[in-house]
Amino acid sequence: MDSETQRNKCAACYRQFNKKEHLVEHMRISYHSVHEPMCGICGKRCRSFESLRDHLIGLLPKAECERVFRDRGCTICLNIFGSPNSLRVHQDRCQLARGSNGVLHRFANLGIQDDLRMDSGRTRAVALACKMIGGGSDGSLDICARVCIIDEYENILFHSYVKPLLPVTNYRYETTGIRPEYLRDAMPLRHVQKKIQEFLCNGEPIWKIRPRGGKARILVGHGLEHDMKCLELEYPLVKIRDTAKYPPLMKTSKLSNSLKYLTKSYLGYDIQNGIQDPYDDCVATMRLYRRMRSQAHRIEEYPLATDSQNKNNFSSWRQGELEKMSPNELLAISRSDYYCWCLDSKDVA
Repeated sequence: MDSETQRNKCAACYRQFNKKEHLVEHMRISYHSVHEPMCGICGKRCRSFESLRDHLIGLLPKAECERVFRDRGCTICLNIFGSPNSLRVHQDRCQLARGSNGVLHRFANLGIQDDLRMDSGRTRAVALACKMIGGGSDGSLDICARVCIIDEYENILFHSYVKPLLPVTNYRYETTGIRPEYLRDAMPLRHVQKKIQEFLCNGEPIWKIRPRGGKARILVGHGLEHDMKCLELEYPLVKIRDTAKYPPLMKTSKLSNSLKYLTKSYLGYDIQNGIQDPYDDCVATMRLYRRMRSQAHRIEEYPLATDSQNKNNFSSWRQGELEKMSPNELLAISRSDYYCWCLDSKDVA
């Protein structure tokens, strides 16, 4: 490798370029940042955890990283530890078991945990999940028939059957466990929607909700756009944390992973076998959210590429100046194009 190519090597993904101008263009469009998953061995930054997993133990892993990882790496969180013994201690905590909320959970299955109230307590983030039954002539139209909401500590806040507005043609009993009699006296959809909307806004007008601070709650889930459409629910994107659309949890092809896959890969247990409970989905998404939120990334005053303070970082009029910078200096001014959930842990307002 010649010295010129080495000088034009990206300090984040280690891709090499023949000319400095090509490296600058790469940095302009790649949005590398301290928030990207990073190999604990060689320091390479990857766009997603799937890409990092491929780098460590995929079909064509980096040999040295693979060797170290197989000896001292956690296959769930992909972190590296100082010794095999440290790894064993960590794995006991990292691999989780399927959640259960005891008596409350069993009561919720009967559809009686339906008193959802606004409060000023510690419920900053809540997870929502729905189970759908089928409508339409072929039963393929999704109709929400059951909804669950939990807090950050996996306590059930709301869990109820929902009376559908449209005729049901397929109860999908094999996966939902729902029978017609469960919905006969269920809460009407409009009532459910109003309760949830008021709870999420927590006293704030929806048009006043801002990304950071305020009383409105963070809404966690998987495929929330679909769930919210079926619930006829509106909520600002700035308060939504969707594990199906979070770049570090997506496939290398930038498509969504299933919640079942994410739970097995990044929490270490199985869900959605047989009859499915929305409580299990809520617990899985909340645990994934908390794991992503707990990552320790370097604090930046303006962490997003869209922040006005960063809009000129890679402007074309700075091309000459940028080409004189080292790869590390270019990385230092590069910012993320997505909101990292670790920033939620810094939001104490």
